[in-house]
Amino acid sequence: MTQAIPQLVTFTEFVESKSDGGRYELHDGVIFSMAQPLGGDEEITGFLTLEIAAEIKRLNFPWSIPKQALVKPPDGESAYSPDVLVLNCSNLANEPLWKQESTVTLGESIPLVIEVVSTNWRSDYYTKRGAYEGMEIIEYWIVDYLALGSKSFVTESEIPTVSVYQLVDDEYKVTQLRGSDRIQSSIFPELHLTANQIFQAATP
Repeated sequence: MTQAIPQLVTFTEFVESKSDGGRYELHDGVIFSMAQPLGGDEEITGFLTLEIAAEIKRLNFPWSIPKQALVKPPDGESAYSPDVLVLNCSNLANEPLWKQESTVTLGESIPLVIEVVSTNWRSDYYTKRGAYEGMEIIEYWIVDYLALGSKSFVTESEIPTVSVYQLVDDEYKVTQLRGSDRIQSSIFPELHLTANQIFQAATP
């Protein structure tokens, strides 16, 4: 059986094609249309956005949480649309794609990225983890509230898990949190938030 080879596009072509208001990502030159998120995905994303925004305001950090900004690794033709993206606004002047395309390419601009896992768990655990590590993004959370990831990632399958990846000596070290475990964040060390509080944001 012959399988059609997808037509590869550049990042510039990808940005120019995003004219219908949909949500898309670019993976190695291939455009992926993001499925409409589940209600639980949106509830958890909204909850985390509010919690983190409150902590940013309390600490008076020059950070923001944009709605539709893209993260583009500097090498290759990929661009990701995280569920929650925290930006260091002080570094946006150094971002060549920010003004015209609301896209960041420098790890210094991104203190934190969060992905809420849905059916795309392989992308979150494999592709994006490697890309964010390569960009030297300080912290990356994967919220797997439906326990979709394989045992190789969550140790115990079928248990909702928050994986917190932190950059140590240019490599990610992961801490896996479940139940009443408190989120251990190097950039928000005083954030009082447990894994269960995140999971319970999704309506049963």
